[in-house]
Amino acid sequence: MTARPENAHQARLLRLLRDGGSNSRAQLGDLVDLSRSKLAVEVDRLLATGLVVGDGFAPSRGGRRSHNIRLAPTLRFLGVDIGATSIDVAVTNAELEVLGHLNHPMDVRDGPVAVFEQVLSMAAKLKASGVVEGFDGAGIGVPGPVRFPEGVPVAPPIMPGWDGFPVREALSQELGCPVMVDNDVNLMAVGEQHAGVARSARDFLCIKIGTGIGCGIVVGGEVYRGASGSAGDIGHIPVEPGGRACVCGNRGCLEAYFSGAALAGDAEEAARAGRSPELAARLEAAGRLTGADVSAAAVAGDQVALELIREGGKRLGQVIAGLVSFFNPGLVVIGGGVTGLGHTLLANVRTQVYQQSLPLATRNLPIVLGELGPNAGVIGAARLISDHVFSPA
Repeated sequence: MTARPENAHQARLLRLLRDGGSNSRAQLGDLVDLSRSKLAVEVDRLLATGLVVGDGFAPSRGGRRSHNIRLAPTLRFLGVDIGATSIDVAVTNAELEVLGHLNHPMDVRDGPVAVFEQVLSMAAKLKASGVVEGFDGAGIGVPGPVRFPEGVPVAPPIMPGWDGFPVREALSQELGCPVMVDNDVNLMAVGEQHAGVARSARDFLCIKIGTGIGCGIVVGGEVYRGASGSAGDIGHIPVEPGGRACVCGNRGCLEAYFSGAALAGDAEEAARAGRSPELAARLEAAGRLTGADVSAAAVAGDQVALELIREGGKRLGQVIAGLVSFFNPGLVVIGGGVTGLGHTLLANVRTQVYQQSLPLATRNLPIVLGELGPNAGVIGAARLISDHVFSPA
């Protein structure tokens, strides 16, 4: 089992090295506000654990040259992002640089046993590729609410058979390392915060639009999960009272109108009704439509596809406008599979938010697309487990 830091000072040093890379003892001492003697004691203890190693000499600051240290180059974290229709698995080094990344189509409704058999198969392929011999920890994202302390999904609307499944315990036994589990959109937010567009943001919202719709809420640099782990489930905010039936059992939810599944359904209806030759041709060729088909049709100038995106962006923007007025974030990030809809979607979301939210809340509010794409979730998952491993035992 990977060693853990003994105290908060060591944990702080490890996270500084993770986020900033190799650094000198002198510079680390400035950052953690420790005396030279106390810093030397803590660094020597970390060196003894094998979590950090020496990394040559730092440039002179006028006296004797300080030694650099870095996280052990052998440390490896596994990041797993389970979506409704696919699985992403990646291995990172201690600084959370992605060393190998695999994607595989998978229906989360097949249940946890089948999904985790696939996850373990993908992890084995990464081992076979030579980028990793073993894992020092694994972070797992799932597309539903999670009781975070136990790592257990709770009544996830699109995940039949997952309610109460002991994800953290089961995967920890199989992988032989610590495991942490969270909602997938929370991990997307953490990924964008660590290495993406939200690097300098402390208070922001991260909206994921895929098969479902969710929102990661970051307050003061930390993910806010709510009292029971269901914070940010904005896909089930009503936008049309008494409207379409939703998978959650209610009617008129945002997710019933502008998730990836809803968008594909509306596009197929338009194609079959003869309103869009472009979508009809794609439906005939593939037998089904996806959000990517709608995006491609819009790029080709198809007016029906453009209208579907505009209408969806308007509904999404209405919900985000309420969130902005309530939360007053410094940034809104939009990610997930439907972001292939790009700037047409973004323009309509921005219009609604800037028109409906309070001027004070939107005066300096960027609303942007995520930078990391499919890497956001796996980097966030690796960051989650690294926070655990780099915390006192």
